[in-house]
Order: sequence, then structure tokens, then C-alpha cells
Amino acid sequence: MIRKIIRIDEEKCNGCGLCAEACHEDAIEMINGKARLTREDYCDGLGDCLPACPTNAITFEEREAPAYNEEAVLAAKQKKATTLPCGCPGTQSKAIKREAVSFSAPVSSQLSQWPVQIKLVPVNAPYFNNANLLVAADCTAFAYGNFHNEFIRNHITLIGCPKLDDGDYTEKLTQIIANNNIKSVTVARMEVPCCGGIENAVKRALQLSGKFIPWRVVTISTDGRIIE
Repeated sequence: MIRKIIRIDEEKCNGCGLCAEACHEDAIEMINGKARLTREDYCDGLGDCLPACPTNAITFEEREAPAYNEEAVLAAKQKKATTLPCGCPGTQSKAIKREAVSFSAPVSSQLSQWPVQIKLVPVNAPYFNNANLLVAADCTAFAYGNFHNEFIRNHITLIGCPKLDDGDYTEKLTQIIANNNIKSVTVARMEVPCCGGIENAVKRALQLSGKFIPWRVVTISTDGRIIE
């Protein structure tokens, strides 16, 4: 049948996953870092995912597509609701469920935005306005126990690993700093030499942006100490 359905432009998609979260029918999945409409019969054509996309990669189109199957959507939701995160059926004993709950983290996350990966974040996201920017190496949050409260709190957080990620962060960071009103920049890196790449990228970005912004570098040791 010919009906209205969404279309995802993979070239515009930045892989943030916000559309998949916004889709109440679970018609969208993230595959190889890109959003894909994997179940056309789950898409109701209402477009709750459109306003969630920061890059305008999602539009409507009218084309041949399977009819919206509400019964299949409800059945999938029911199955999901009765399955524990580990994949165990919801009929497991109460003792197992209580044990799973006991692993909940006691400390609240201080993260205020998503995505956080440098390569995924939109350069003109509204949360950059008047932001204190934290640019952190991936490992820092694992090495330093109080990282959320001391670094992420009241900051917009960007993370990356210069050793594992392809390319340089300089161009992306330059765009973010040049096109937004950034109040300050904090760089959190590990003491290992490869982390120098993220520090150098921020330095070059600040220079290329032409702006004078207060900034600092915090180095964390591999045993979880801040190195003065």
C-alpha cells in the first residue's frame, strides 16, 4: 500500500540515537553507527522521531510500504516488558530480581546532555550556549572515582580517545568553540602519552577559533590521582 512513512538520510545521520529513543514503536535501530528504519510495519507515520533529530536527517515520504501493524507493536512491547535486562524471562524468581536491583549505582549521574562522543555531537547544539566545556579522555571517568561530581557536574561533556578514534578532533572542536558562546574549557586527560592528542587538539582549536577563553588541563594518574 502507498502510505506516509519516515525516511532517514544516512549521510546526515550523526549516529546520536535520539530518534531511536523517541520512537515509541521501536521501528528504528542503530546499526553500524547509523539510524535505520528496520521495521516499516512498526512505523505509524506520526513522526515522533523528527523533532528529536539534531541534523534534520529524518523526513516524511509517501511510498509503497507495509501497513502499520499495531498488534505486532503491542506484542513486541509486551515481550520487552516481561524480559529482564540480562535477557532472562520475566517469570524468574523474586530472589533473582532483588539481586539485580541491589547492583544499582548509589550516586546520581551529573551528565546533562547526549550524545557525549566528540565525533557524534552536533556542533551547534543549544546546550553549548554559555557552557563550561569539559573535553575528557575516555579513561578518565573510570580512573578517577569522583569524576561526575568534580568534573562533569555543571559542564557540557565531550569524550574521546585519540589513540582509538580515527582522525583528529581539532576541526570539530574548533567549530564548537568558534560557533558557540563557550565560557570555559577543562581538559581531563590521563598521564599516558597517547592522551596528549586530546590536549593538543583542544589547544589548536582554541588558537584557530580566535577566541580568548579560560582553559585548564587536569591530568589523572593510572591509579586514580590528580597529578598537580
